[in-house]
Amino acid sequence: MIKLDAMENPYTWPQELLDEWSGIMADTNVNRYPDPAANTLKERLREAMNIPQDMSIILGNGSDEIIQMIAMALSGPDKTVLSVEPGFVMYRMIAVFCGMKYVGVPLKEKDFSLDYDAIKQAITEHQPAVVFLAYPNNPTGNLFNREQLISIIKSAPGLVVIDEAYAPFTDESFIPLLGQYSNLLVMRTVSKMGLAGLRLGLLAGPAQWLDEFDKVRLPYNINVLTQKTADFALKHQAVFDAQTTQIREQRTVMANALQQMDGVTVYESDANFILIRVAQNKAETIFTGLKAQGILVKMLSGSQPVLQDCLRITVGTAEENSQFLSAFQSLI
Repeated sequence: MIKLDAMENPYTWPQELLDEWSGIMADTNVNRYPDPAANTLKERLREAMNIPQDMSIILGNGSDEIIQMIAMALSGPDKTVLSVEPGFVMYRMIAVFCGMKYVGVPLKEKDFSLDYDAIKQAITEHQPAVVFLAYPNNPTGNLFNREQLISIIKSAPGLVVIDEAYAPFTDESFIPLLGQYSNLLVMRTVSKMGLAGLRLGLLAGPAQWLDEFDKVRLPYNINVLTQKTADFALKHQAVFDAQTTQIREQRTVMANALQQMDGVTVYESDANFILIRVAQNKAETIFTGLKAQGILVKMLSGSQPVLQDCLRITVGTAEENSQFLSAFQSLI
């Protein structure tokens, strides 16, 4: 199958990197527990992601575990998690699992931009303990208005977590603002840069917050193979940066091609995927037709009314994208 459904980097490692990495894995003692704080890896991530020295870092088994840590630490019978809809589904799921109330503020239907007045009203009404905002957003791929996000950070009564999972595919970031606002945290992952199999996420922000979240972190949550592999990979970040550049270039090629097709609405993306809307009631037929030709995309139609007739396509290699476009054209 051509796998364009999970926002993965489609490129593997060069053989010389694989050979060097294999030697490191062979010399790793898996009979011993890993560094519980993963200090070496934290410093490698700090350098790679330009995290200020006065900001703390906590690591999670993927971003999902970090979201869970935050929710567990802030949970209570009257506590609320607030985000936008459509948004990353784990904000809602983990809030519910932790016994918190979840409030999802709808995005504007036309372009999935932030409904600023609605979210400010929801913050005033619900007084959320934490606001999660993905930047760029998943599954829509767009960046929200930066000044509006800063205003939300300033006015929120609790934490605001900016989830930058797709940071490699945009030039925008809130990391430089860490420390300017006491309630701002930034979440990152190495999954989208090409290390999805490692399940490694990070949260950066003031120690006053992260020290509390560390109390609910399970011990040894980042295994020794993940620590060694991520540290090695980040030493060779130029390889992954080159892959990211290819993905960004292919994103433009795909978007331009899709925009030329009749009956297809293409939404602007700063991520490694493109959200499209097809003709009414055709999404299921197209999804099934692509699958029959060995191409997997994400079916979003039916998940929420605002995503009716929508499909999400991860940007693959040039060859994969060409095969997708050819099959998609034939189906529409």
